[in-house]
Amino acid sequence: MKVEFNSGVVDKLSAACRFLLKAQAAGAAVVVCGDRAMLDRLDQALWSFDPHSFVAHVRLKGSGVPAEALSRTPIWLVDDPAKIAAREILLNLGPAMVEGWETFERIVEIVSTEAGDADAGRQRWRDYSTLPGLELVHQPRTASS
Repeated sequence: MKVEFNSGVVDKLSAACRFLLKAQAAGAAVVVCGDRAMLDRLDQALWSFDPHSFVAHVRLKGSGVPAEALSRTPIWLVDDPAKIAAREILLNLGPAMVEGWETFERIVEIVSTEAGDADAGRQRWRDYSTLPGLELVHQPRTASS
């Protein structure tokens, strides 16, 4: 399994929107997790991020699962991904490793330049690095990326 760290991100919300727009274009099924405030902001941002595109998503609060009609939505913003059936990609915007991460094919971690978030990202890297069978990839962002 591949675990990809995108670090040095100045605007975590914008980076998540860009990632999800690309994932949707590629036909990927993504679960996004983080704290409720971040997910609520992301939910709103996805409606207006790119005026020429629509990022199809559903916001699932608590441990809810989507209704049948919404289950085909490619991007799920969820409070508790451990209660969700496996999908292709897990995008983590939170400070800790996500319970149930093992059920995904790929994990993407977005780590901002904020001190607390960067420290938490380093800790997640260390935690993942102790686990066998994972391919850790670091993709640092620069001012131009």
